[in-house]
Amino acid sequence: MEAIDPAYGTVTLLLIAAGAVALLLFLIMKVKLHAFVSLVLVSAVTAVAVGFPLADIPDVLMFGFADTIGSVALLVAFGVMLGRLLEITGGAQVLADTLITRFGERRAPLALGVAALLFGFPIFFDAGLVVFLPIILTVARRFGGSLLLYALPAAGAFAAMHAIVPPHPGPVAAAEVLGADIGLTLLLGLPVAVVAWYVGVLLVSRFLGARIPVSLPDVVFGEARDAHGRGEEDRADGAGGERLGERPPSFGTVLGLLLIPLVLISFDTVLSTLVTAGVIDEDEDWAEFLGLLGFTPIALMITVIAAILVLGRRRAPMGKVSGIVDSALGPVCAIILITGAGGMFGGVLELSGIGAALSDSLSGLGMSLIVQAFVIATLLRVAQGSATVALTTASGLIAGAARDADLGDLKLTLLVVAIAAGATVLSHVNDSGFWLVSRFFGMDVKTTLRTWTVMETTLGLSAFLIALGLWTVV
Repeated sequence: MEAIDPAYGTVTLLLIAAGAVALLLFLIMKVKLHAFVSLVLVSAVTAVAVGFPLADIPDVLMFGFADTIGSVALLVAFGVMLGRLLEITGGAQVLADTLITRFGERRAPLALGVAALLFGFPIFFDAGLVVFLPIILTVARRFGGSLLLYALPAAGAFAAMHAIVPPHPGPVAAAEVLGADIGLTLLLGLPVAVVAWYVGVLLVSRFLGARIPVSLPDVVFGEARDAHGRGEEDRADGAGGERLGERPPSFGTVLGLLLIPLVLISFDTVLSTLVTAGVIDEDEDWAEFLGLLGFTPIALMITVIAAILVLGRRRAPMGKVSGIVDSALGPVCAIILITGAGGMFGGVLELSGIGAALSDSLSGLGMSLIVQAFVIATLLRVAQGSATVALTTASGLIAGAARDADLGDLKLTLLVVAIAAGATVLSHVNDSGFWLVSRFFGMDVKTTLRTWTVMETTLGLSAFLIALGLWTVV
């Protein structure tokens, strides 16, 4: 669907959006109404308030819900299946032990973050997070303390790579709109993402983790665990829970399984970038076939099948293995539905015309072009939730000014980074990714705002300050 012509002025639309967010927070945090019900209710009320024709509102609600849940449901389902197999066979523990042995116990969060940065190069944020979830939880269970100490460095690494570094679609689209060189965007974006992650994520996660206790959720382990990583069974007899088979898989086997989605998804993301750059013809049959294999749900499905054969079938009858992966789906139903409803709320705001209204109001702000790029992307991100929409819209808004300024390749690339930084900050309740993180890590809305929203903001600000510093010296 396309956005409607704004029914009201920019100020009125912003007030409606702010009122909708306030109502949502009130229903969830004060009334204690279930988040899924609250999101659907507020989405419907907001659709009426912004002026959609009543007959169109069902389609408007389904636009964001269907778009989000269509991808999230498959990713989460396959991800938790893989995670459950890795956990119950001891594979996640083997990988965690190897990482800790190489980096040391005190550097466990750094080890997770570095691994996520490497895996996050071709893999999108949500796919990377579901693949890494059992590893994050296993490390947190082993060492105890707040889950934030281990979850934020890894999740933040995926977020940094997804927002700033090609071949991810956001920076590729922004580079294309602005006429920036994609290769240079990659070469510059990679070190910016790493430095911004270290400053805005790793250091911040230490601060937040020391002050905000978050217990282990039951998404993978199947039981709630306290901030020391112990469930009721562990506290009762010290057992580590059920294991499938007497011997855990080797490190090489586990790493090989995790490399399957990395390699397959690389086909899709890298080939898409090459097609955008004009290096490959988009009608090439071999490229389309590799792109199909790299389609994230297909790649994860292939990985789950491989895990069933390599980890499960060798240790137990197929019926028992199927029962294990089936039991993994129950705890994630709420995650899928709430994330889809978050996409519904964001979709209503996106189609309301608030982006177009903001675009008209923000043109010609009379400030430095790179600051203007960051501010526009930030306001669009806060107003309608979607980082991709904020990024592409902001790029289009400043593309004309960038052409008039006759900027060199390096400054065009810095504009891409600044826009990506603005599209990262202040993830909140109108962002489906906010709900994915909230449900995966078992955090309520208030805790997610105090942790994930803060970390996304420090990540975006760090990336912008780096770009701004480079802008002043080139």
